[in-house]
Amino acid sequence: MEEVSFRKARASDSEFIFTVKKAAYREYVEQVWGWDDNYQWERHNKEFASHDFHIIQFNGTDVGILVISHTSDALKINQIYILPEYQGKGIGSACLARIIDDANLEEKSVVLQVLKVNTRGIDLYRRLGFTIVGENSIYFQMEKLPE
Repeated sequence: MEEVSFRKARASDSEFIFTVKKAAYREYVEQVWGWDDNYQWERHNKEFASHDFHIIQFNGTDVGILVISHTSDALKINQIYILPEYQGKGIGSACLARIIDDANLEEKSVVLQVLKVNTRGIDLYRRLGFTIVGENSIYFQMEKLPE
């Protein structure tokens, strides 16, 4: 049986995390701001030092990254990226389903923001019950209420 699991990122995962983000997110960043490798690497180093990264594994293979933060009333998905060659296989949906289940147990919402140009991501979130609750010129803010 195919299985999705998470493990806490180690210091040695930093380069993998940047590689995943670049592979999965670069096309959207290019459309909005343009991609500057040096700037993105500096930003990654700051985020890696200050965020609690998890590695998404599929059948024991590292395939993506996840960063979640907790507030008193919500689980916030800060980052979720799957390597392109593993997209479309239900891995993202499985990850999000687990996050939603955890939030439901705590009677919390799940919140995130997504670039408006990321229509595949928006479609996925809508399929899983997220609704748009706000927006600015670049992002939609989305929420899935507890069941």
